[in-house]
Amino acid sequence: MHIGPWTFPHPVFAAPMAGVTDRPYRRLCKALGAAYAVSEMAASNPRLWDSVKTARRLDHTGESDPIAVQIAGADPDMLAEAALFNIRKGAHIIDINMGCPVKKVCQVASGSALLRDEALVARILQRVVAACAPLNIPVTLKTRTGWDRESRNAIRIARLAEDCGIAALTLHGRTRCDLYQGEAEYDTIREVRHAIKIPLIANGDITSPEKARRVLDYTGADAIMVGRAAQGRPWIFREIAHYLAHGQYLPPPTYGELREHLLGHLEDHYSFYGEHTGVRTARKHIGWYLADLPGASTLLPLLMTLGSTAQQSLALQRWLDAQPADAPITAMAAALH
Repeated sequence: MHIGPWTFPHPVFAAPMAGVTDRPYRRLCKALGAAYAVSEMAASNPRLWDSVKTARRLDHTGESDPIAVQIAGADPDMLAEAALFNIRKGAHIIDINMGCPVKKVCQVASGSALLRDEALVARILQRVVAACAPLNIPVTLKTRTGWDRESRNAIRIARLAEDCGIAALTLHGRTRCDLYQGEAEYDTIREVRHAIKIPLIANGDITSPEKARRVLDYTGADAIMVGRAAQGRPWIFREIAHYLAHGQYLPPPTYGELREHLLGHLEDHYSFYGEHTGVRTARKHIGWYLADLPGASTLLPLLMTLGSTAQQSLALQRWLDAQPADAPITAMAAALH
């Protein structure tokens, strides 16, 4: 699997997710087997570049190469400027967001709202690719199958992308109007695979090694991208990669491994965000890690109220230390199989 000059050891990637795929999360996913991870989307509006939020999204310290940054917007020149700005900050790959279904993004004709204006899509792709080409920076596109089920235009968008010089395409198997409801469909991804020659990455509802294998076989995609299924289960990347390579499952993680990964993630998270923001933004990650674990239901309400990172971390350590370190995380193992 190649994106421009970059070669990946296996086809299991981490999807960009707003409010989730920050630097600590990307570092963890890569350490646990993701061959590639894309940042949460960065605004193309220069007026926002000096904000604390944007500064964090531009911080790639300690992250393994390649650094991939997703940009979002609707103005071709502004997006090209944002691409160059992020390249100066260390980006090796620029990804354009035309898939976000969130209302506040679509209301400003950005994200998946762009799928209703194919002429504008072409201008954006041409402008960003032209800006990045002299620097040998590949540009990728992440999109959906269309605005709604009556106007699926993924094949036309894919061909536009290829013609404009896009290096790889990620396709989520839902329309914008589907949001994240129902099940992703893969027929459109399969049709797009037959329509273009550039690398194609399948995305949407890839929740297990078996599902990854089925999606790759059915669609003919070059890689798969895992999003929500990795929330609280970052080891899913190594499990999928192992299954694709050997046709066998890895043993489920143990409580000892959960302790190592969760507390390590939190330490990196707290350092990245600081005390005030860190304790609050960590809550969603903790909820995902512990959601289905036996005995965690009484701990979670407490963790959601603790007001300091030290209290949060200590409560987790005590609970995890009370679990048998060598015991598998059975709830996660059941979900995986």
